[in-house]
Amino acid sequence: MTISILAHDQKTGSYGGAATTGSLCVGGWVLRGDAESGMSASQGSLPSTLWGDAALARMRAGAGAAEAVAAITGADAGRAHRQMSALDLAGGTGSFTGGESIPTADARHAPGVVVAGNLLSSPAVLDACLQGFLAATGPLDLRLLAALDAAAAAGGDSRGLLSAALLIVRRDAAPLSLRVDYDDEPLAALRALHARATSGPYGEWVALVPTLDDPHRSEPHADPAIRPAGDVVTRP
Repeated sequence: MTISILAHDQKTGSYGGAATTGSLCVGGWVLRGDAESGMSASQGSLPSTLWGDAALARMRAGAGAAEAVAAITGADAGRAHRQMSALDLAGGTGSFTGGESIPTADARHAPGVVVAGNLLSSPAVLDACLQGFLAATGPLDLRLLAALDAAAAAGGDSRGLLSAALLIVRRDAAPLSLRVDYDDEPLAALRALHARATSGPYGEWVALVPTLDDPHRSEPHADPAIRPAGDVVTRP
C-alpha cells in the first residue's frame, strides 16, 4: 500500500524520509523522526503508528536501527500484517516485512538509506526508488523527492497514488514536514508545496526560528532587513 525511503546525509547532518501511497494521509501514518533519535517508517495493511514512535524512543536511548526494529516487531503478535523500517543517528538501517504483507512487499538497503514497500506493482519499484535516490544530486530533500518520482515511474503503488509526504530533520534547522493528504497527483503537489516552503518569505522566516543547536534564537527578528514581509503569510 506504500513505498517509503529513509536516508541520512553525513555532510549536513540531516535525516530525512519520504513516502507515497494509494491511500490517504501517508505522512501521518508512516513517517516519524527527530534529530535526536533518527527516522522510522511504519506501514502495511494494518500499520501501527506505535511502532514508529517506539523505534524513535529506542534509538534515542542508544539502540541501533536493526536492534530497534527486531525488538519492536518481535513483540507484536500482529506483525505479519505490518512493515517497518528505521534509520539511526549513525546512518544504520533496519527493516521488517511481515509474512502476510500484500505483495509485492520487501525492502532494499544501501549505506545510510533504506527503502520499504508493499502492494507495489513489482519488485522493480523498490530498486528504482533506491537507485533514484543514489543517482540524484543536491540537498537531501530533493534527492528524496527524486526517489519517489523514480518509484512512481517504475510502477509505484499498484492502485495509483493519492498522498505523499516529506520529513527532514537536523539539529541546526527547523524540521521540514510536508504532507499532501489527498490529491490526484500527489507527487507533483508535494514538489509544489516544497518549493513554496523552501523559498520566498516563508523560507526566510523558517531560517530564523529556534533549533536544537540554538534553542533561544530570536535576535535576527530585530533586523527589519531580513524579516519576511507579511505576517499573514509567514505565521504557521
